[in-house]
Amino acid sequence: MVGPSRPQFVLFGSSIVQLCFSHGGWGSILSDIYSRKADILLRGYYGWNSRRAVQVLDQVFPKDAPVQPALVIVYFGGNDSMGPHSSGLGPHVPLDEYMENMRKIATHLKSLSDTTRILFMSCPPVDEIRVSSGTSEFFSEVVRTNELCQIYSNACIKLCQELGVTVVDLFSAFQKRDGWTTACFTDGIHLSEEGSKIVVEEILKVLREAEWVPSLHWKSMPTEFSEDSPYDLVAADGKQTLNPSEWTFHREVHWD
Repeated sequence: MVGPSRPQFVLFGSSIVQLCFSHGGWGSILSDIYSRKADILLRGYYGWNSRRAVQVLDQVFPKDAPVQPALVIVYFGGNDSMGPHSSGLGPHVPLDEYMENMRKIATHLKSLSDTTRILFMSCPPVDEIRVSSGTSEFFSEVVRTNELCQIYSNACIKLCQELGVTVVDLFSAFQKRDGWTTACFTDGIHLSEEGSKIVVEEILKVLREAEWVPSLHWKSMPTEFSEDSPYDLVAADGKQTLNPSEWTFHREVHWD
């Protein structure tokens, strides 16, 4: 481990999490926004469902760890909501079990520390045309519909309201964008850069509005090594230096 220690934000979930540093993904955007403020840790597992997540909770989030995360962002549901396979194999998890698994995840994370904050993200929609038309010699038929996505999204939101866990409604957020079916996905399921921007916008909105102490919104968090230095770039007047620790001009999007 390197120092100084920073608050840890852990991204925990299935492929939408594992791939969040690809294609201008939301994990990479958060890492840029929170540079010199927090460490973004990736714990994403391609193809996983909530059933597998529950099996590894103690390994990924040990209760006796010397440092506990400041924030855990959790996403499971897309794979759970897939139609069941006739063989009984595959990622499908019945809705009641999905809700119970998500309850177990929330309960475990709440037990880590009094200062660990939790943010769940609900199941986003999919581009049904691309999903249904996509074929592969390696996989059996994929049954993924927006009807199922919405059912699991609503269940996640309802559970979070019951437990007092902050939740982002990705199913609704994506559909507010014109042309979302083509713009937000690389393959009809996984997120494009445009889709990831929606995720970041929703996450930052939650962090900005949450009454958490300390605040985890990037503008409210201290910047590491932010003190002025005579070794910074010299200003045009040649008499002072300019502190670049808060500069954000390089960003394509100026996040609020």
